[in-house]
Amino acid sequence: MIFPRFATTALVVCTLSACSTVPHIINEYRIDVQQGNVLTQEMVAQLRPGLSKDQVRFILGTPVLIDMFHTNRWDYFYWLKKGNTTKVETRRFSAFFDNDDKLLRVTGDVAPAGPTDGEAAPQTRIREIDLSSLPADADVSMPPADDKGFFGNIMDSVGL
Repeated sequence: MIFPRFATTALVVCTLSACSTVPHIINEYRIDVQQGNVLTQEMVAQLRPGLSKDQVRFILGTPVLIDMFHTNRWDYFYWLKKGNTTKVETRRFSAFFDNDDKLLRVTGDVAPAGPTDGEAAPQTRIREIDLSSLPADADVSMPPADDKGFFGNIMDSVGL
């Protein structure tokens, strides 16, 4: 008679303890999750009106989104979630091209570099950047066309 009571009591205690919460004395490690293109201020400062799509790809990297219905627009997105917090950081940047595949304008929440470092940061997060106000004499250097790079040199040394 005592064994069924004891077994029932032990079963109820085990069932209730399985449903209870245990205080977390040691928290597990959570990694930072980063997706998309990381665009820096220096990268945006190199953009000039009239750059080709290849030059923009060289400066900013391959865009995350090229819409097949809007081929003259490239979208760059960045998403970062810190593991130790629930805060999520997002950034958006778009480059627009004309019919000749030349850069017209850019929009986004990365501001262009100003002529002086003492300028205040823009108040709005997303804004259109007028590339025509930037000096046109600055040249964005592309790698030489005849430079084969590391793998090209290796392939030449092997004889392929």
